[in-house]
Amino acid sequence: MSMAAKTEDSTFQLMLQDPVRRNEGFKRLMKQYGQMLYWHIRRIVVGHDDAEDVLQETCIRILDKIDSFKGDGPLQTWLYRIATNEALQHLRRQTRQFQSIDSLEDTLAAKLQAEASLEGHEMETVFQQALLTLPTQQRIAFNLRYYDELSYDEIARITGKTVQSLKTNYHYATQKIKNHITEHSS
Repeated sequence: MSMAAKTEDSTFQLMLQDPVRRNEGFKRLMKQYGQMLYWHIRRIVVGHDDAEDVLQETCIRILDKIDSFKGDGPLQTWLYRIATNEALQHLRRQTRQFQSIDSLEDTLAAKLQAEASLEGHEMETVFQQALLTLPTQQRIAFNLRYYDELSYDEIARITGKTVQSLKTNYHYATQKIKNHITEHSS
C-alpha cells in the first residue's frame, strides 16, 4: 500500500471515529468509494433497486464497524469485504424467499432482461446472463478480477478464500462465460 493511500485511509478512519467529523468523513468516503461499491454490489445482486438497498445496508455496516478497521490492509479492501458480505446476505434472504436457487436465478435473469431493454444494452445482456449462470463464488471472483482489476491477493483478503481457489474459480468462470456466449451468439 502506498504511503498516500495509507495516510488517506487513516484520515478517513479518524474522521469517521470522531463524532464531530463523522458526517464529513462519511461523505468524503462515499464520494470516493460509493460508485465503486454500488457497481460491485450490483454485479452480485443484479437489480438497481436491490443494489441501492444493499448499498444502504453496507453504509450502515461501515459506520457501525469503522472502529474495527485496524488499517492493516487498504481501506478499499475492507469496504469491498463489507459490501460483498451484505450482497451475499441479500442473496441468501432472496433464496429463502424464493424457496430455491433456481427460482432466484430466474428472477435475477428477468430483472437483468428488463433493465437491459430499458437501458438499451442488449449486447451486454448475453454477457450478464452468462455471469448469472455462474455459482456465486465464481461470479464474485470473476467480478472482482475482471471489472475491478484486483489482484488475487486483494480478492483473497476480501473474500477470505485462498488465492489458489480464487484462480480456479476465475478460470472456471471464464470458461463458462465463453461457452455461454458461444452458445447464444449463433
